[in-house]
Amino acid sequence: MELRPILSTLLRHKTAAALIVLEIALSCAIVCNALFLIGNRIERTSLPSGVAENEIVRVQLTGIGTGDDDDALTSSDLAILRGLPGVKAATATNQVPFVNSSWNSGVKLSRDQKRPTLNATQYMAESQFLDTLGLRLVAGRNFTPDEFQQWSELTTPGTNASIPSAIITRNMADRLFPGQEAVGKAFYGGDDEPIRIVGVVEHLVRPGNNGGPAAREYSMIFPINVPYSLGGNYLLRTEPGRRDEVLKAAIAALERNGPNRIILTDNSKTLEALRDEFYRQDRAMIWLLVAVIVALLVVTALGIVGLASFWVQQRTKQIGVRRALGATRGQILRYFQTENFLLASVGIVLGMLLAFAINQMLMGKYELPRLPLVYLPIGAVALWLLGQFAVFWPARRAAAVPPAVATRSV
Repeated sequence: MELRPILSTLLRHKTAAALIVLEIALSCAIVCNALFLIGNRIERTSLPSGVAENEIVRVQLTGIGTGDDDDALTSSDLAILRGLPGVKAATATNQVPFVNSSWNSGVKLSRDQKRPTLNATQYMAESQFLDTLGLRLVAGRNFTPDEFQQWSELTTPGTNASIPSAIITRNMADRLFPGQEAVGKAFYGGDDEPIRIVGVVEHLVRPGNNGGPAAREYSMIFPINVPYSLGGNYLLRTEPGRRDEVLKAAIAALERNGPNRIILTDNSKTLEALRDEFYRQDRAMIWLLVAVIVALLVVTALGIVGLASFWVQQRTKQIGVRRALGATRGQILRYFQTENFLLASVGIVLGMLLAFAINQMLMGKYELPRLPLVYLPIGAVALWLLGQFAVFWPARRAAAVPPAVATRSV
C-alpha cells in the first residue's frame, strides 16, 4: 500500500493528527514509567527475608526498666518462653524484620578509611538467634559461647570490651570482598577495633528494607546479649499451626514474670502479619498504578476510536469513490490501520523520549533507579496493539461503505 495518500490526508488534518499523536505520546511515557514503578514494587515485596516467616511470632513490650536487673529479667523471660509448649526456640534482639526502625552503621575495610564501603544494619543476637529466625549458614560457623558479650559491658564507660566477631549476609560479603572468601576476614563497624567474620548467611533482610535489592540485605549479626529493654523484642519460633496459641501463652507468661511492664499487644503478632502490614502500602501503590494504566489506555483507545470514526464520516464519499474504482474492503481496512499505525509510531517515539524525561525527574526527587530499556518496547507494543484494536471497528465500518455512495450528490 502506498503511503503518499495517507500522508497527504494526515497533512490536511494536522490538528487532529497532532492531538492523537500527543495523546499516544503521553500514554506511552506514563505507561512505561508506571510499569517500571510496578516492577520495582513487586521486586521489593517479593524480596526473600531469609527467616522462617511462617513459624515466628513477635512479642514486644515496654515499661520502666530496672537498671542492672534487666539482664537477669531477660534471662528469666527467655527461660520461661523456651519452656512453653510448641516453642522450638526463642531469642531477644534489638530489632526485627519488617519494621521501619533499625540500627545501622557504616562499614569500612580499614581503620583509616575516610568513607564507608557500605551501610549495614546491626542485629544483636544471643545464642538462639540463628535457630529462632531459621537463618541458613552458607559459609563458616555459628557463634561460640565465649564470643557472646553483654550489652551492659560494651556500653560501660571506659570498658575494654569489643565485638569479637560477626556473621554477615552473602550480599554484604560479595560487596565487601568480591570474588573472595569472606570468612576469616575483618571489617570495621563503627569503632577502632576490627570485627572478624566467622560466618555467612544466605539471606537476612534489613528492617526498613531501604536501598536496592542488594543493599536491602546488607545485614550483620553481632554476638551481643541484649536486655529486653533494648527494643523490647522477643521472637519465638514455633510450629506453624500453633503460632496464635503460643503468642497468647507468651504474653501471659511475660505479664506474670514482669508485672510492671507493658505488653504492646498491637505490635505482638506473627512475622507474616508484620510483613503483610509492612508491604501494604506497596501493594496499594501497585493496584493504584494498574488502575492508572487501565484508565489511561481506555481514554487513549476512546480517543483513537473517536478520531477514526470522525474521519470515516468525513471521508465517506472518498471511500465510496475508491470502492467504485476497485478498492476492496480489505484494502480500505488496511488503509485506516496503516494510518493509525503511523500516528501511533510517531507518538510512541515521542513517548519514549518523554518517558526518559519523566524518569530523570523521578530519579532526582525520589531516588529511583534509571528506567531500564526493556520497559520501552513493552509500552510500545501495548500502544501499537491498542491502536490497531481501537481503530478496527471504525475501519470495518469504512470498509462496509458501498461503491454507490460515490454517485450520490453532496
